[in-house]
Formats: sequence, C-alpha cells, structure tokens
Amino acid sequence: MKITTKGRYALRMMIEFGLDPDHCTKICQVAARQGISDKYLEQIVTILMKAGFVRSIRGAQGGYMLTRKPEQYTAGMILRAAEGSLSPVSCLDDEINQCIYASKCSTLSLWQQIKDAIDQVVDNVTLADLIEEQKNRPDETLI
Repeated sequence: MKITTKGRYALRMMIEFGLDPDHCTKICQVAARQGISDKYLEQIVTILMKAGFVRSIRGAQGGYMLTRKPEQYTAGMILRAAEGSLSPVSCLDDEINQCIYASKCSTLSLWQQIKDAIDQVVDNVTLADLIEEQKNRPDETLI
C-alpha cells in the first residue's frame, strides 16, 4: 500500500491551516509554500470540506480554516478522507470480510497484522503533533 500524493498533500494542507488556526489561509499561499499546483489543492480541499475538516470563508480576507482544534484530528482521519481505506488488501476494507476464501486464507492474518500496525500509527498521531514537528523544523516553508 502506498499513500498517494492526494493523501500526502491533504496532510500538508491541514498542517498549513493548523499553523495559523485563527486566520484564513488561501490555497495560493499553501501552493506557493509547498510547491504544489493550485488546481490539485483545490480538488483536495473539496474532499476535506466534504469530510467536515475545513470550512471556507468568502471575501478578500477569506480562505480556509480548520473546523476543529488540531488535537481533534488524527493523521488516520485525514488520510482516510483523502485516500479511502488504508488496508493493504481489499478483503479487509469492510467491517465483515466478504472474501469467499477468508476461512482458508493462510495470508489473511498477515494482512490483518499489517492493517493493525498502520492503524496504530496513523490513529495515534494528531494534526497537533505534526504541526509541532513542523514548527521544530529549521525551514518551515516546505513540509
């Protein structure tokens, strides 16, 4: 399983919004700081808005803001909004495994362990943790 640019950029955009949570951040500001296309970020911010993670403010001083405090988001929440399932195999996507081979699959426990390890990491790192790490980086202009 690989995290695509959509998931990586969604995290980077949320970090940007969280660096100044009391003010609106424009997509063009994120694009310039991150070296990412405005158009691609507009697609990603739409996903984040549909998930209820950010809201838009209209007007000259407008832009985007987080809807919650950074501590209330996990990396897993953001990645799943952007990527969908983080499971290494599709048979683990559903709550109940629908695979007709599940009862006799010798690799199922391996895939489940990988999924559990991924979930353990991404669900225990908050956006606030990532923001703090960004603030401790020597050059905070590029994440």
